[in-house]
Amino acid sequence: MLTNLKTIKDDDGTLVPIEFSDLPFEPKRIFYVCDVPKGEERGNHAHFETRQLLMCLQGSILVKLNDGKELKEYRLMPNQSILVERMTWDSQVFETGNDVLLAVCSTNYNKSDYIEDFEEFLRTINEEGSK
Repeated sequence: MLTNLKTIKDDDGTLVPIEFSDLPFEPKRIFYVCDVPKGEERGNHAHFETRQLLMCLQGSILVKLNDGKELKEYRLMPNQSILVERMTWDSQVFETGNDVLLAVCSTNYNKSDYIEDFEEFLRTINEEGSK
């Protein structure tokens, strides 16, 4: 579900405060993605443990979330965020060529936390569901 971030607008610009206490987890890592060519799709992976709050700082980003049963798409606009839960296959299509995506993560980077093969993701989801 898309969430509008708190924004404070006045004559000299817009301020978007992000209070860590308002996040659904304790942040461990932050990164941003920019300079992605228009129409390029990034991501295409899931995480065993990491949860991410994705925020659009500029442009328009189509976020695709797949829980193994259903694919949902959300258009993330400036000052909006979306929570990506663990074990959710996600990708982002950068729609304008001037997009900036900020990700706040619940874990530090760990390559072994990534699932980069969709078929492996589906097998893992099905195994977890049968436990």
